[in-house]
Amino acid sequence: MTRPGAALRPLVATVYVPSVVFGVGQGAAMPMLPLRAVELGASPALAAGIAALTGAGLLLGDLPAGRLVARFGERRAIMLGAGAGALGVLAVLLATSVGALALGVLLSGCSMSVWTLARQRYLADAVPVAVRARAMSLFATMWRTGALVGPFVGAVVVAAVGIRSAFAVQLVTVVVSGWLMSRLPDAPAPRTDDVPQHDPAPLTVLAIAARYRRLFLTLGMATLFMGAARASRDAVVPLWGTHIGLEPEQVSLVFGCAGVLEVLVSTPAGVLMDRFGRQAVATPSLALLALAYVLLPWSGSVATLALVAVVLGLGNGLGNGVVMTLGADVTPPHGRAEFLASWRLLHDGGMFVGPLVIATVASASLALASGAVGLLAATGALFMWRYVPRYVPVPSRPDLVRTPAVEVS
Repeated sequence: MTRPGAALRPLVATVYVPSVVFGVGQGAAMPMLPLRAVELGASPALAAGIAALTGAGLLLGDLPAGRLVARFGERRAIMLGAGAGALGVLAVLLATSVGALALGVLLSGCSMSVWTLARQRYLADAVPVAVRARAMSLFATMWRTGALVGPFVGAVVVAAVGIRSAFAVQLVTVVVSGWLMSRLPDAPAPRTDDVPQHDPAPLTVLAIAARYRRLFLTLGMATLFMGAARASRDAVVPLWGTHIGLEPEQVSLVFGCAGVLEVLVSTPAGVLMDRFGRQAVATPSLALLALAYVLLPWSGSVATLALVAVVLGLGNGLGNGVVMTLGADVTPPHGRAEFLASWRLLHDGGMFVGPLVIATVASASLALASGAVGLLAATGALFMWRYVPRYVPVPSRPDLVRTPAVEVS
């Protein structure tokens, strides 16, 4: 029987600690991004569009990230991503126009796709299936722990220096976490017995899409809706806070309070997934997010906005690790990096679509935009309820997990 502590302990220094450091920078900077765009002259709708560029960068970087990781391995790919990420954050920090800010955000998003894919593939190969969800959720918990500290750090430095100082915090954390993760060894051999002993020809993106199209159009779409729901809060909550007259420091504190609950439920969510199935948290996570987006327009004070943010945090915390775990569950033994890149492309496409919906609809009504994202989240909950049991019926029994090859048509 696999002992979770023994299986996860070797990952502390090279996966989990760097995730905390990286999360601090993200938590400090993300709430300030749309506010910095407004400070540079952007409208609320355009500011939401700037926030959406993080998701656009992830989207653009996903497929090249798959080739980078497959060719160079996790460690060297992470070093390249760290360098690109540092340049992107530096551009955001020094930006004096909305255009320059947008370019920096886009580059930062591209670099994050390399980091995320490299860590996901490593965990998929290095961790036993019986504790896979716990490993993925713990990784998300560490990131959320940093993101929890980040808004409080951001509130302090923003109050003392100004909004741009939050991006200086992010720059330092990107460099430090990149150095820590550069010590990550390349992934071990995949934990399956049916891997070819020779080196087969690499799969192309089109071949991956054709071979697993049914999987991508069903369970993959559920991850797209989840990405949209989770990413939208980074745009809509700060903008709604500004709409009801809150100060930037108050917005950071609201994010921080919601982050407490996210951290508390993330690791227990992984245990639930390993014991009772991925659906036990995937569907409730999206249902709670849908509820929060519907309730957001009814908040008109710090207290009521914090309450809505807490519901968002609960839904987001339950969903931490779900997409990575499902991707590891259904990935084939050959072409793992390319498959996971395509898998993340759907989720990160949602991360772009969600804030883009906010940006598009907010020009008419920010409340209507929040409701639209709530509808996406509710649709995602239905997809998770319908398709998770089809592809991953009993995750605690790896011999019963259905592989994507069964669903090829």
